[in-house]
Amino acid sequence: MINSLLKSVFGSSNDRYVKSLGKIVNQINDLEPQIQALSDEELQAQTVKFRAMLEEGKTLDDILPEAFATVREASVRVLGMRHFDVQMIGGIVLHRGEISEMRTGEGKTLVATLAVYLNAVEGKGVHVVTVNDYLASRDAEWMGQLYRWMGLTVGVIVPNLGEYERREAYGSDITYGTNNEFGFDYLRDNMKQSRDQMVQRTFNFAIVDEVDSILIDEARTPLIISGPTEDKTDLYVSIDAIVKEIPEDWYEKDEKSKNIGLTEDGTEEIEKLLIERGLLETDNLYDVENTQIVHHMDQALKAVHMFKRDTDYIVKDDKVVIIDEFTGRMMDGRRWSNGLHQAVEAKEGVKIEPENQTMASITFQNYFRMYPKLAGMTGTAATEASEFWDIYKMNVVEIPTNKPVQRIDEEDEFYKNTQDKFAAIAKAIREKNEIGQPVLVGTVSIEKSELLAEFLKKEGVAHEVLNARFHEREAHIVAQAGRLGAVTIATNMAGRGTDIQLGGNVEFRIEAELAGMPEGPERDAAIQKIEEEVGAERQKVKEAGGLFVLATERHESRRIDNQLRGRSGRQGDPGLSRFYLCLEDDLLRIFGPDTLFSRMMNSNLEDGEAIGSKWLSKAIETAQKKVEARNYDIRKQVVEYDDVMNDQRKVIYEQRAEIMDSETVGDVVVDMRHDTVNSIVMQSCPPGSYPEQWNMDLLKERVAEVLDLQPPFDEWLEEDTVEPEIIEERLLAMVDERMEAKIANADPDIWTRVEKSILLERLDHFWKEHLATLDALRQVVFLRAHAQKQPINEYKQEAFGLFEQMLDSLREDITSILLKSELRIQQPVQEELPDLPDFLTGHIDPLTGLDNSNDGDGSASQASLFGSLAGSPRAAAGPGGSNRENPYADQVISRNAPCPCGSGNKYKHCHGAVA
Repeated sequence: MINSLLKSVFGSSNDRYVKSLGKIVNQINDLEPQIQALSDEELQAQTVKFRAMLEEGKTLDDILPEAFATVREASVRVLGMRHFDVQMIGGIVLHRGEISEMRTGEGKTLVATLAVYLNAVEGKGVHVVTVNDYLASRDAEWMGQLYRWMGLTVGVIVPNLGEYERREAYGSDITYGTNNEFGFDYLRDNMKQSRDQMVQRTFNFAIVDEVDSILIDEARTPLIISGPTEDKTDLYVSIDAIVKEIPEDWYEKDEKSKNIGLTEDGTEEIEKLLIERGLLETDNLYDVENTQIVHHMDQALKAVHMFKRDTDYIVKDDKVVIIDEFTGRMMDGRRWSNGLHQAVEAKEGVKIEPENQTMASITFQNYFRMYPKLAGMTGTAATEASEFWDIYKMNVVEIPTNKPVQRIDEEDEFYKNTQDKFAAIAKAIREKNEIGQPVLVGTVSIEKSELLAEFLKKEGVAHEVLNARFHEREAHIVAQAGRLGAVTIATNMAGRGTDIQLGGNVEFRIEAELAGMPEGPERDAAIQKIEEEVGAERQKVKEAGGLFVLATERHESRRIDNQLRGRSGRQGDPGLSRFYLCLEDDLLRIFGPDTLFSRMMNSNLEDGEAIGSKWLSKAIETAQKKVEARNYDIRKQVVEYDDVMNDQRKVIYEQRAEIMDSETVGDVVVDMRHDTVNSIVMQSCPPGSYPEQWNMDLLKERVAEVLDLQPPFDEWLEEDTVEPEIIEERLLAMVDERMEAKIANADPDIWTRVEKSILLERLDHFWKEHLATLDALRQVVFLRAHAQKQPINEYKQEAFGLFEQMLDSLREDITSILLKSELRIQQPVQEELPDLPDFLTGHIDPLTGLDNSNDGDGSASQASLFGSLAGSPRAAAGPGGSNRENPYADQVISRNAPCPCGSGNKYKHCHGAVA
């Protein structure tokens, strides 16, 4: 009560902060007449002026008012849009490295230009991160007009872009791209063999669009680059057949965590089935020898009994395609981890692709925390404000709307069952449709959207369905959802990126209706007619009540519900929103309090009857908060575990950078050699022990195996003064002498390149193996909670020990290779940046495997700098092989275009690979 009273008198802390920014906005507005008086040439010259001021010692804050005023005027001249004062506030918030929460339709894309331009004039690079490739390309082209006019360079990172194009894009003042592309390029860069192959430069400033979607929703799963392993198709099919046979009482399901496990009786019965079919090594399912079978059995249980077709995934073109639980989008090419995707493929009877091994990984949390300054913008962030601060140290600032919100948010309507609910929804839609009010319906799955479509057909209501099945028509359907009488059913409207304008979208209508009409008076007249029609229709829609947002269910996250609501009532337009719920909804069924069920069932609710109450809405919000808290715990746990790996990742990546930047790595190699000799001697001849206690057989074996030497140990032992230190000194002298003889006649530059290449190649190999070990450790360490131990502490301790072991093995391996190898140099022909193999790029959950990974295009392959030292010749790229003729050699074909032969591969990986 007291807090409410104080807030009403003094305003909230957010209100006071926003009000304080008004002083800067006043300075910007005072400069507007002066800036407006400049000619185009003078306005464009402001960029050079600002850079000169920064070189003279001014700060970005010093030039902010004039820079923002400049961008506002440039936007008027180039884009025909003038920033509102509240947009100026949003721009200041972004520049300060905070999150600008602005309602849908308030112009966040334009707001970003203010902070982007100001920070880009430094020349250190600004990254603008979007949720999908379409928005990255659209915004780079749209806002790029403004930046280029002001003398700044703009690049965009999209899939299948070549290495030169990527480097050029990252070298621009402003670079647009998706979170996945930025993250994968960082990982790929740290798999390359030299600095000049790397595409990214030092991080400076990033603005994340739809920041809650990227840094919260997608941050539950890390980015992973992986390579294929052995084919286990027969095993997946065999286990899938067994799992499909088992009755329900053999397993227990936990829908909250999407986990499933065998009961005791079920385990015994499964063991019998597995033994009958010859799949078990021993009679006990949980023996060490059967670990792989247990793993695949768990994944098959999830695939068959937890994951639902048309909800979690669809089958398209004989492939299992994941559906994003937050946006309802198809996630083409992405795959679940740890054999789960293969289990679903076996369930659906489609081609089973092999599993993959992790080669590099990073969480979004640790990736974005590398930026010295990070900002974000979205329509819904306040509910996750504490997480943004805890993880990223970013404040959430709620920016007031340019015009007061007129949308009416009605109480939820609650029904007994799904049938009654959908019948009521269809009736409400028909009523709104009859008066011409456009309706946007939000559903949580393809199954529900298609069920509602059937109800609407019975009611005779024309409608559009937007879900993963019709992904290609998304932008067009959403753009016209505000037309008179339009009814649009959409699966999760989060992050769609296209504005719903009342009366329709002029640009989309022009594109659709005048596509083939040439420029000229006739086209201009047609455009004017469309604009007049849209204006008249907009007025009719406003009179009908604006856009009616109708949700068929509450989402787990309040943010997703708010995003759907926010589609209505943009820029002061009228609007209406209402949620329809029932006892059979997943949220209430799984997470709702038991009292909610008992009270509702005891209320004798009649069929088709609806109720609504504040108590009910409060109970639903409580259920959503429980889910949000649980999801936060999952994300926090992911960060805690990745923080352990992140410390090690920094060491490895810094070591790689040091190797690549060094003119010579001889000292590093010598240190490794000496450490290896020391370790071998200490292992067999511990300090302070007597010669008769030494394990000379082990010493001889290790010296022969690692150092390829056979010293006269027996003679040395006959000496009275022999000590471990003396043995070590003599071994060091022998290996140093041998290496000096080996490289005596080699070209120093070539030898340095050989050493660098071996160091990087073996470092990458051991790091990859270490990641696999950590993956396995993370999956089993939770069992130690039964012994009253903290899993995260156990993981930290074990991971540190494993890292030390990895470094010891790395030093030993490199020493052994250099001592044993015979040097035969091959000069590389490198006219252009080489392509990496098409690694699999993934985005998967290390704890549950429940999210996705991406089969993306790789970049940057590592041509061997030395011949037989690498162990195998370089494989010929593409299915054609190196000795195949290229029938398209005389044609001009982009290297990233599909090959004309129809193989489905890129030209560079098919006939274009012929040299």
